[in-house]
Amino acid sequence: MPIWDEIKSSFRFGSNLTKLIYINLAVFVIFGLLRVFLFIAGASSEWITEMMSVPASLSVLILRPWTLVTYMFYHEGFLHILFNLLWLYWFGQLFLQFFAQRQLTWVYILGGISGAILYILSYNILPAFKGYADVSIAFGASASVLAIVVAVATLQPNFTIYLLFLGPVRLKYLALATIILDVISIPVSNAGGHIAHLGGALLGFVYVTMLRQGTDMAKYFYWIGRLKFPKRRKMKITYTRPESDYDYNYRKAQKQKRIDEILDKIARSGYNSLTKEEKEILFKANNRNIN
Repeated sequence: MPIWDEIKSSFRFGSNLTKLIYINLAVFVIFGLLRVFLFIAGASSEWITEMMSVPASLSVLILRPWTLVTYMFYHEGFLHILFNLLWLYWFGQLFLQFFAQRQLTWVYILGGISGAILYILSYNILPAFKGYADVSIAFGASASVLAIVVAVATLQPNFTIYLLFLGPVRLKYLALATIILDVISIPVSNAGGHIAHLGGALLGFVYVTMLRQGTDMAKYFYWIGRLKFPKRRKMKITYTRPESDYDYNYRKAQKQKRIDEILDKIARSGYNSLTKEEKEILFKANNRNIN
């Protein structure tokens, strides 16, 4: 099977985790190649990041509302997407041991949106970020991935995984350590990114907490996947070549010749000697309306 067909097949029949990974990779490759072409052409590629990343400025966000979703699938650096997708793959598989496929998709998306909202609110409310909202943007899948990590850790806090150099670690300690690192890293670097991570983590915790109480937050969005759009009917168009003057005259002459032969037969043998077909031809010829 050709590589492209194999990729299409694995995307079509793969799990939602596979689809999320493929979408992230596709966005990374497509825009990476586009930046190469723009660089060769001597054009700027900064507009790509601006159009895909979520802005902290509310006035800009109103003009780019789609970035609340696109930012969680967009990466620029190879190491950035590598670590995010590794975490997504490991904890996505673990997530699917306890949750449904569609829950994975919606925790990913809602975690990303939650991270974006906390990031935007922080840059517009907290004094530490005063004046930075107009020039700040965020992108990457980290908030979405952390929502999945914390959701699993909240549901199965004592589930043990084995980490390189560390050995067996319970999920609750891994999630707690990740959150603490994000909190203490806010004043050091990438403050907006760490705040978005915390927003994703908060969604994962709230999601499972409400799920235990009998409320699945994601169910309010399941209808989107069930939308059925009417299929456009294809109009069948049959093309008939226009009849030329030569064809028309030839057909008319043959028809008249056939009528003359029938009339000669009547003169020789009488009307009753005609066949049923010959009578029909003669009847149609005598009943044409001429205006």
